[in-house]
Amino acid sequence: MKTLKETSGNTPLGLYVHVPFCTKKCPYCHFYVLPNGEKRQLDFHGSLCQELALYRDYLGDFPIKSLYFGGGTPSLYEGIADFLDELNPPSDIEITIEANPEDVSLEKMESFKHLGINRVSLGVQSLLPDELVLLGRTHSASRAVDAVWETYTAGITNISIDILFELPYQTREKLLSTFEVLKTLPITHLSFYNLTFEPHTAFMKQREALKPHLPNENEAAAMHKEATLLLEQMGLHRYEISAYAKKGYQAQHNIGYWKGTPFIGLGPSAFSYLGGARFSNIKNLSRYGKALSEEIFPIDFIERLPYEDALAEKLAVALRLHEGVNITTFPDIPPSLNKKIAGLIEEGLLSFCNTQLTLTEKGRLFYDTVGAGLI
Repeated sequence: MKTLKETSGNTPLGLYVHVPFCTKKCPYCHFYVLPNGEKRQLDFHGSLCQELALYRDYLGDFPIKSLYFGGGTPSLYEGIADFLDELNPPSDIEITIEANPEDVSLEKMESFKHLGINRVSLGVQSLLPDELVLLGRTHSASRAVDAVWETYTAGITNISIDILFELPYQTREKLLSTFEVLKTLPITHLSFYNLTFEPHTAFMKQREALKPHLPNENEAAAMHKEATLLLEQMGLHRYEISAYAKKGYQAQHNIGYWKGTPFIGLGPSAFSYLGGARFSNIKNLSRYGKALSEEIFPIDFIERLPYEDALAEKLAVALRLHEGVNITTFPDIPPSLNKKIAGLIEEGLLSFCNTQLTLTEKGRLFYDTVGAGLI
């Protein structure tokens, strides 16, 4: 495939592995997931190793700058030790695995530590019982807290958690209750997402019934602002629209996405970005495996944007970072894109100082408007 040939060389790549297994699909989840099962685990592991081998045949022994196991629930992946042995990643890179609190134990985290995994991302979402029930989560608040401490005790001290806001029936007081508990936990990173109604999810089907119970725009903005202040007081500094970290603990793999670093996605439904093209794998474990058994890349979508569109998208994604963009690193910006930038500056959504283009506070609140305005 031409896209792969263009990428061969010594450019370090991010590597993402999509593990599709879950014990239950949450009503807001739009990712490709499957019920866990022994045969599926075996089929997945065999196909995943075949896909890795196929990339190595085309690219050679490409260098890896970060590794991320996402899902699904990758902590359920039974073949992870064998896969890591086959991959043999550098010992000094960030290796992240996502886990649900109910699947965490001290023994499991110790085994991950032994395998070289040095960062864990826990899908906590909330620390209130009623919100956890609404979100379809199967862990309790106390289990989430215990999972953080078990991970920390196992020696994995780079711990990220996810928290959702703008939930139905959520109030300022409820959100602050979750943050009161967060202050007691040894976390280094927090991803703070607003709930979105994605296509083909249970929540999308219930959208009309849930919408009247969502915080309004002003309430949501106020909650987000107060949460950001509390996180700053905890030493978790905002470095991206939805991401907060202690100094030196920014998610290196995710920064690669935002800065346009080439990456490979392995597993069914995984996305890749190579040679200026983005493409995704087949969203079906059986068909994904069949393609690989025939030594064919299991790709079902590929897109290479025209120059101006690709530049605008790259700029919009990079602007998610708090540091913004040094505009001199974006040569040959066409007049039409410059006009869009100027319009967003005039609206108070972007700020330009010296050579640095950044989101304003208003721009961070209305990032979707900025992205749409550029693209």
